[in-house]
Amino acid sequence: MKSVFLSRFFILLPWVLIVIIMIDIDSKRTIRAPIAGGTGRAQRAARTGAPGVGGAQNQSALPVIYAITPTYTRPVQKAELTRLAHAFRQVPRFHWIVVEDSTARTELVARFLARCGVPYTHLHVFTPRRFKRAGMPRATEQRNVALAWLRQHRSRRDTGVVFFADDDNTYSLELFEEMRSTRGVSVWPVGFVGGRAYERPLVSGGKVVGWYTGWRPDRPFATDMA
Repeated sequence: MKSVFLSRFFILLPWVLIVIIMIDIDSKRTIRAPIAGGTGRAQRAARTGAPGVGGAQNQSALPVIYAITPTYTRPVQKAELTRLAHAFRQVPRFHWIVVEDSTARTELVARFLARCGVPYTHLHVFTPRRFKRAGMPRATEQRNVALAWLRQHRSRRDTGVVFFADDDNTYSLELFEEMRSTRGVSVWPVGFVGGRAYERPLVSGGKVVGWYTGWRPDRPFATDMA
């Protein structure tokens, strides 16, 4: 009789231990109460930093930044534009004016802009060969076409800032917040140009009096269209 009892005891013992362990684990779980009055969807939005209605209203009052980018066909063109788009689509109230140096809008740039996630205008103008000689200003025709588009499609009453953004540059998002306060003309230091670590305007008494640059500092406006 004793042997029968012991055999049944050892058969049941593993199952009893398993039940005890499961109860102990369950009792240690943290019970997370939902935020009062909130839903799962609302909580997820808060964690990801989704903007609320108030943020959207504040952004609508910001001056629009119009970035003018001349571009031309080359192997790295799409890579250059992709880098710019990743920065530009994080900037609120932003409009990208891309002007190709070509006789027509190319399919590559058109398809890219359609999927880039940035509000844009796609223009084109071909630079005559006589203006492509060494020492001649580059992308002047493209910038002028973009400025003409702005004059035709925007009123003087519209608040905004025009920014010349070449397609081979990289930008800090802080720059765009700073440029919104422009009232006339703004210039900033630019890194890694002209064989120097940086170029910058020389300022005295709040006015630009000269230029620290590595290429032809005698130019009237020795700046890089960065």
